[in-house]
Amino acid sequence: MGDPIGQLLENRQPEFSPTQAPSSLSRMGYSVQVGAFANLDNAVRFERLLDQRGIDAFYFRHQSGLFKVRFGNHADYKSARGQAEQLSSQGLIDNFFIVIPESYSVSRTPKNNQDKLRDELVKTARRFIGIPYRWGGTDQAKGFDCSGLTMVCYRLNGLNLPRVSRSQFKAGRWVAKNKLVRGDLVFFATNGGNRVSHVGMYIGNGRFIHAPRTGKKVRIEKLSNPFFTKTYMGGRCYL
Repeated sequence: MGDPIGQLLENRQPEFSPTQAPSSLSRMGYSVQVGAFANLDNAVRFERLLDQRGIDAFYFRHQSGLFKVRFGNHADYKSARGQAEQLSSQGLIDNFFIVIPESYSVSRTPKNNQDKLRDELVKTARRFIGIPYRWGGTDQAKGFDCSGLTMVCYRLNGLNLPRVSRSQFKAGRWVAKNKLVRGDLVFFATNGGNRVSHVGMYIGNGRFIHAPRTGKKVRIEKLSNPFFTKTYMGGRCYL
């Protein structure tokens, strides 16, 4: 049986590529989505299996409450499907779904009205409240680390945010603390000095969502908290 979606996409000119940057971040291209895990442990194990094979994967909590895994950032549908079929032939994945660029919030948002995209970023971040912290994706615990949380929220909405907090800090445009808008990221030097080591997403009213540290869960915090006031390094905008 043919692939009608692939044929349709191949017959049109791409509107953008993953390397084209409408803002300070490039847009996500075609990705592969797999799994529907009710148990977080299974999603974590599957992500690690792909990571061990050199595949940049991440898991996330879907609106359904199930955990799914995505990987790949391809310039075209054919390339994404080819990677998925290769992994399927190796027995690593079963059913898969190709995520097309037009499905992302960033593609459906008018350039002169970013409020909807900001709302989607915050809505995405809120879905992860209560998930345990997990440092760098290598700890035995399950869940998200701080920069993994912000990366996933942006990538799920179509913007290719870097993986590490210091890279995220460098990628964005500076924004004053009193000018922060929901969806902006806030950075901290929680290990002392002036080196960025922590990040969260600003959600308005002086609050942000973050993955605190090992043993804690993703939660909402106040910027006015004395610890975060002392360690605050700055805010960044990517829209």
